[in-house]
Amino acid sequence: MSIVSNSLLKILIVDDERPIRRFLNASLGSRYTILEVANGEEAIQSAAVSHPDLIILDLGLPDMDGTDVIRRIREWTDVPVIVISVRNSEEDKVSALDAGADDYLTKPFGISELLARIRVALRRTNELEAEYAIFQSDDLMVDFVKREVCVNDSPVTLTPTEFSILRTLVKHVGKVLTHQQLIKEVWGGNYQADSHLLRVNVSNLRRKIESDPNRPRHIITEPGIGYRLKEIEAKL
Repeated sequence: MSIVSNSLLKILIVDDERPIRRFLNASLGSRYTILEVANGEEAIQSAAVSHPDLIILDLGLPDMDGTDVIRRIREWTDVPVIVISVRNSEEDKVSALDAGADDYLTKPFGISELLARIRVALRRTNELEAEYAIFQSDDLMVDFVKREVCVNDSPVTLTPTEFSILRTLVKHVGKVLTHQQLIKEVWGGNYQADSHLLRVNVSNLRRKIESDPNRPRHIITEPGIGYRLKEIEAKL
């Protein structure tokens, strides 16, 4: 895997509040090349011309809602988008994630947490451009070529639906997936599956891959939103 210097990676900051842009520029500028715009149309144009490696996007823009910016950008690029917003309702978070955002942070936020979210998003982009042949996360191993799953080196039998859910979560490791995003990828866009069916399958999957299904380490619930797969380093 090639290693790219952080200073060569471009982050586009989209926020109409100049103090926020200045704060983010000061906090991130020593690590990344920073681009700044103040509205949605400029964000779309800059994304098309500058090809940033990641976008930090506020939802309350003067000319359009941030979710509309995400939808427009998603028509032609998969660049990671991290939303930062004062909106903290589940509905707003789900709407942004369903539109195509990769992550969501509520203002005010800590710069350390934002940096961690940026690292996860960029690592996912670099390492998941091609689908994993083998995914390893602590005691969990998934071999996509052989369609095998092992926990602590012991084979685990999954149903086709459970394997599809796990495969989708691995494909987007570290990213919050809403219920509707998972349903669309697992059952297809035309299938009218409901969240209850998804929850039942996730619960069954947890019983098979988690050491304690009641305190899951791998498949994390984001209350009211969906799920994400946490990548855990193996213990030495």
